[in-house]
Amino acid sequence: MRPLGGRRRKAYRLRSHKFLIIMIKDNAVRQRGHEKTEVFMIVPPNVLRLLGLILSLLCPQIGWAQDSHKEIEHTAQLLTTLLNAGRVVVERNQSLINDPGKGDKGFTPEVFEQLVRDEFFRQTRIDLKHPPSSLPSFAKELLAALLFASKEVVRDAQFVINQRGIGYKNFIPATFGSQAARKFSDRSHVTIKQTTLNPRNLKNTPDAYEEMVLKRLATQPPSTTPIVEWVDGGRLLRTLRPIYYSEDCLTCHGNPKGILDISGYPREGAQAGELAGAISIQIPSDHR
Repeated sequence: MRPLGGRRRKAYRLRSHKFLIIMIKDNAVRQRGHEKTEVFMIVPPNVLRLLGLILSLLCPQIGWAQDSHKEIEHTAQLLTTLLNAGRVVVERNQSLINDPGKGDKGFTPEVFEQLVRDEFFRQTRIDLKHPPSSLPSFAKELLAALLFASKEVVRDAQFVINQRGIGYKNFIPATFGSQAARKFSDRSHVTIKQTTLNPRNLKNTPDAYEEMVLKRLATQPPSTTPIVEWVDGGRLLRTLRPIYYSEDCLTCHGNPKGILDISGYPREGAQAGELAGAISIQIPSDHR
């Protein structure tokens, strides 16, 4: 095959005292007058391996960033599950909490903690007392901090929970979740928040990103799969795990729409299975 100038292409060989290098075509082009000469070049395999080793030593953060992102995403999922486990425990004990004929309910922070541990283990197969060695240390620290904050919320609510003669205590999953998330977030670089398009608590008002995701989720079939996205050039993880109305939620959030519920808020006219909101988490890549 001849080059554009019509002259035969030359092949070049270089010899060294150790090996023969056969030069192969590169995209480089040298111009001599009206001729175009193709330049052939090769790097021997041992040199390529050496260059790869040097690059890996100079730029280790490339591989680390990929692993770190996966670990952070997994940690966000576990934090969401733990907060939701607390919500589940509070919901299951609503009849006990709201029993007007009973004083000391026995729903202590310690009892609550064990119930949450059990629920978290049921959902993840992870024992929070003896977490696996494969779990990153920062994940263990964050989970312990969230569990501690959750216990504090139950501790602070003991007077209300144990009041005799009062039925509805307003210590519901949403109230618990908001308070636990706020306590945890105030002490951490990680932000957890319950949010919804129609917040009763203005602190749960969605930001622009959360509003966009919630509107999209509202048009889709129910799913427990979280929305996971890295924003700000990969420096911030944002996840939203949707929450849907159950039959028990409709006592306050169902029909007739606009009628005040037991807590004094207008009912939303929601139906079981509709999107209620989401647990939103933000974790910076440099979260330490």
